[in-house]
Amino acid sequence: MTTTKRIAAALLATALATTLGACSGEQNRSLYSTKQPVVERTHYTLDLVSGPGGLPISEQRRLAGWFEALDLKYGDRVSIEADTANPATVDNVGAILGRYDLALSDTAPITEGFVEPGRTRVIVTRSIATVPGCPDWTDDGDANYMNATSRNYGCATNSNLAAMVADPEDLIKGQESDGRPVVTSSNRAIEAYRNGNLPEVGSGGGTTGGGPE
Repeated sequence: MTTTKRIAAALLATALATTLGACSGEQNRSLYSTKQPVVERTHYTLDLVSGPGGLPISEQRRLAGWFEALDLKYGDRVSIEADTANPATVDNVGAILGRYDLALSDTAPITEGFVEPGRTRVIVTRSIATVPGCPDWTDDGDANYMNATSRNYGCATNSNLAAMVADPEDLIKGQESDGRPVVTSSNRAIEAYRNGNLPEVGSGGGTTGGGPE
C-alpha cells in the first residue's frame, strides 16, 4: 500500500506540473521585450515621358503634382530607375525634389513592370514603423508561477519610439555622415515632427498600451 501511495503521489505531482505549465503558455523570463518595432517599405512609381532634353514642362508639372499628392516628406526616398533616365532628366527631377529639401538616392529598388522606351520611372520609397501585437494583455489573468515578463512589456516604449522616429529607416541602420553638420539633419527631423509629418498611431499601434517598461 505504501508503494502504491507513493506512485499515486508522484503521478499527481507530475499531472499538476504539466497542468500549470500548460496554463502559463510561452513565457519570457528575460528582461527584453519580445515586441519590437518592425519597418515596412512601400514603393510608389510614376512613369514619365522623357527625351534627350529631359522632361517636358507638362511632365514636370505632373511629377510635381504627384509629389504633392503623396505628401512627400522627410524620410521618403526618391530614386530613378538607372536605365531609364539621362542626365537632363535627372536634373529635372532633382530640381523638383529640391523644393522638399530632399535629394535623389544613389540606388533604386527593383520594381514590378516594364518601363516603355522613351519613359523614365521615378520611385518614391516610404517606410513606416509599427510594433505588431501591441498592446497585449492576454496574460493579465494568468498565474505567473515562473515570474515571467508580461507579454505587454515594452509595448508603450517601443510603440512610441516607432511613432516618433522621423525616419523609420534609422531603426534598421543608423545614418552615415554625408559631410554636413549633424545639426542639419537633426533640425530637419525636428521640423518634420513640428509640422505633423509623422505617422499617426491608433489603438492598434500600441501607444495606449501602458504597463511596465
